[in-house]
Amino acid sequence: MHILIVEDEQRLAYLLRRVLLEERHMVDMAHDGPSGLDLALSDGYDVIILDRMLPGLSGFEICRQIRDERVMTPVLMLTARGTVEDRVTGLNVGADDYLTKPFAMEELLARMNALLRRRDRRFDDTFQLVVGELLILQPKNLLY
Repeated sequence: MHILIVEDEQRLAYLLRRVLLEERHMVDMAHDGPSGLDLALSDGYDVIILDRMLPGLSGFEICRQIRDERVMTPVLMLTARGTVEDRVTGLNVGADDYLTKPFAMEELLARMNALLRRRDRRFDDTFQLVVGELLILQPKNLLY
């Protein structure tokens, strides 16, 4: 699995990286908003772990922009801001999950794995219609 960590607190970013490498994942990191956005827009990641408060561009804005560009990589917001308003805003701008600091590493890994299970399931139960070079995908549960 290829994971992007966008976190300005470098000690935490490197700790996350080390744990994820031990779990046999590939990890890229960015420590500011603009760099994180550039990497996230590449759409080459299985999961993005995204801090809310970043220099240059907030995690909320990064999430909003990648969703505007149709990047559907699961996003786990990881932040010290944990009010209901913050969590609701994060989810409404496109985050798939929201975890507040401090956190247990086991919980972060479990949430990340849950996001991956949901992502993988999206296409397992899909009806496909092919006409010439046109491919139409429709989840079976939405068929009438």
